[in-house]
Amino acid sequence: MHPMIKHSLVLLLTGLLLGIAMPGQADNSLLPEVPAAQSRFSETQGCVEPTADMRRNHMKYLLHQRDETMHEGVRTKQHSLVECINCHVSDSPDAARVSSEEHFCNSCHSYAAVNIDCFQCHADRPVKTSARQVMPAVAESGSASVTVLAIEETTHE
Repeated sequence: MHPMIKHSLVLLLTGLLLGIAMPGQADNSLLPEVPAAQSRFSETQGCVEPTADMRRNHMKYLLHQRDETMHEGVRTKQHSLVECINCHVSDSPDAARVSSEEHFCNSCHSYAAVNIDCFQCHADRPVKTSARQVMPAVAESGSASVTVLAIEETTHE
């Protein structure tokens, strides 16, 4: 190997090693700043899964939860996107929206250059109501009756 190339590679590797030796320790870290959770999953457990596991596998959990909910009608809180938002995103009126890098989800997704489309349908901030009931209603349309689903939102205080 040419001595100039070898010298350049040594300098490059040294710079890389020095640059990533202590990630997250400096104030000007290149890693994203992830907002702290607003609450805990239970008295004994912070998140529904260990942090490292959630960082690596959260999308698998969300997709599995989506499939169980949409195809089988099974609704649980453990891997629910709504519950993630309720726990990790502030409910204050001025809380960051998903378009901001300060939003819990977008803080890492923008860093990783991953486009998330969850919030085209789902709320990006906690839902104010704690219970929703789907109630069938019948509407008259000409000579036929049409069944319409009306959503009644209730607040528990």
